[in-house]
Amino acid sequence: MRKVIGNVGILVVVVALLAGCSDMEEPSTDTVSSAQPEGTPEAPVTESEIAEVEVEPLVVEISTQVALRSDRRLMVEGKSNLPDGTQVRIVVEREISRVRWQARTQIENGQFAAGPFGSGSGLPDGGYDVRVEVSEGSVQPVAVQARIGHEGQHLAGELVSQSRHGLGQVATYSQRFLVGSEPRQTRDQVEVLESPGR
Repeated sequence: MRKVIGNVGILVVVVALLAGCSDMEEPSTDTVSSAQPEGTPEAPVTESEIAEVEVEPLVVEISTQVALRSDRRLMVEGKSNLPDGTQVRIVVEREISRVRWQARTQIENGQFAAGPFGSGSGLPDGGYDVRVEVSEGSVQPVAVQARIGHEGQHLAGELVSQSRHGLGQVATYSQRFLVGSEPRQTRDQVEVLESPGR
C-alpha cells in the first residue's frame, strides 16, 4: 500500500512539473500579420516621421487698423490668414522714449483685437510702432502646430524670420502710427538735412 501511495505521490509531482514547464514555453506564433512579413519586427512610428508629413508652406499675411479713442488711447484690430487659435502679442511702442505697452490675444475667425494701449492720461503726440508678433510654434496649441509646424517651419513669406531665441521661425508685422502731428524741425536741422556734405 505504501508503494502505491509513494508511486502516486511521485506521479503527482511529475505531472505538476510537466504542467509548470508547459506554462513557461514561448507562446505560439502561428498568427502572423498580413501587413508584416514573417520574422520582421514591427517598428514604432516616431515623432520625426509624423513631422515629415508633407505640409504646404503658409505665406503669412497680417494687416492692422489702429484707432485713437477719445481718451487718447489706442485700439488695435487686425486680420490674418494664420489658423484660429494662433497666439499673438500686440506691442505698441513710442518711438522717442521706447516706452511700450503690450497685450496677448489670439486669432479667431481670421481676426484679432487688443487694447486700449497707453497710460490713463492718454498718449502724447508723436510716432508709435505697432507690432504683431506671432509666438513660437512650440507654445502654440496642438492644432496650430499641425499647420505651422512645431518650430514654425511651415511659415513662409516676407514677415517670417528666425526667432531670436533659436526656437524656429516666427512672424512679425509692423506698422507706424502717428498721434497728433509730426514734431517740427528747427531751421538748422532742415539746413543740415538739405546739405549733408557740410
